[in-house]
Amino acid sequence: MKQRIHSKILDRCEDLAAWYKGQLSGGYVPFYASFDIRDAGFKIGNVDGNIFPAGFNNICQADKEYAPEIMTKHLGSYYPNVKTILLLTESHLKNTYYWENAIAIAELLTEAGFVVEVGMISDEIGEKVEITSFSGKKIMVSRLQFEDGYLQTSTMRPDLVISNNDFSNGFEDKDFSKTLMTPMRELGWFQRKKHTYFKHYNKLAEEFARVIDEDPWLFQVSTQRFEAFDVSNEQSRFSLATQVDQMIDKIAQKYKEHDVEAKPYVFVKNNSGTYGLGVIEASSGEDVQSWNYKAKKKMKATKGGGGVAEVIIQEGIPSVLREDGATAEPVVYMVGEELVGGFLRTHEQKDSFQSLNSPGAVYKRLCLSDLKVSAEGCLLENVYGWLAKLGLLAITREAQDLK
Repeated sequence: MKQRIHSKILDRCEDLAAWYKGQLSGGYVPFYASFDIRDAGFKIGNVDGNIFPAGFNNICQADKEYAPEIMTKHLGSYYPNVKTILLLTESHLKNTYYWENAIAIAELLTEAGFVVEVGMISDEIGEKVEITSFSGKKIMVSRLQFEDGYLQTSTMRPDLVISNNDFSNGFEDKDFSKTLMTPMRELGWFQRKKHTYFKHYNKLAEEFARVIDEDPWLFQVSTQRFEAFDVSNEQSRFSLATQVDQMIDKIAQKYKEHDVEAKPYVFVKNNSGTYGLGVIEASSGEDVQSWNYKAKKKMKATKGGGGVAEVIIQEGIPSVLREDGATAEPVVYMVGEELVGGFLRTHEQKDSFQSLNSPGAVYKRLCLSDLKVSAEGCLLENVYGWLAKLGLLAITREAQDLK
């Protein structure tokens, strides 16, 4: 299947490029984003889109060499007068792995020619603090201040703030009114919903499939919203279980139509989730009704501990990919409208049906050069890259919804 789609992408490269450009025209394009892809062999889907991505330290070294040029191009197009940049980070003082990511972003921006400072919104640090990453790298981080609508450090009022804080806490009590920021705070998890992202993604997958003359089901990820979720309430779990069974029946019917012999299953996910928290798989409604203490605790877990009030039921896509014997899935990164890098997320303790975005994951090489096919001067990314681009377009439509 993948080779057939490769060929069609190449055959219709000009049509696809024109369609993509048209979809982007006039829309909001965030500075960066990352996308999790699942490849089942019989279908390939984009199963998550992160607007404030961590993990830049894991992208292929060969891709990192081109990243500053792509950053310069994007920022020059959308923010032409910017010279100084503040990288707004999460307040993860003890997460040494996170700081590998923040350092990588800051280094790439510096290589791109910008003056860069790093800061967090936190009362737990002094004016400045030196943080050591997992590998022993050092980074100076400032406590950020708000003054007349500007977010700044004690030594810089930046031309632009690039946020690597996903705004699970929306900081609604803070005044950002004069702060130029990308990605914009309004796309943070304090109000963003996954079901909205997948509504747009599935529509775009249909349009993409039409351009290359393929069945949209090959790329779509069925997703339903379940409101008023309360993991401690028996009636809420019963209603969720009923909806899970209905979704699995629909997936089973599609499998039958496409001669797929795999067993259908779903993921139940926090509708505003991040970091892989609040995610659990189910092959029947009975699985939901029989959740034990550990499973219920897992479905309460959120960044910041706010609890889970709403979930999505999402079609599970098993992964056929393996790397060194471990289950694997591609993660593709973008800066602006261009692919900038990626990696394979692998997990030896997880099978092909489970979420790999969990403790114990190991990141392996996946370069953009691995995702490209050249034919008669038409250089195009394969289906993984295009599914990431569909994810970016879905984010632009989310932004349109927010006006």
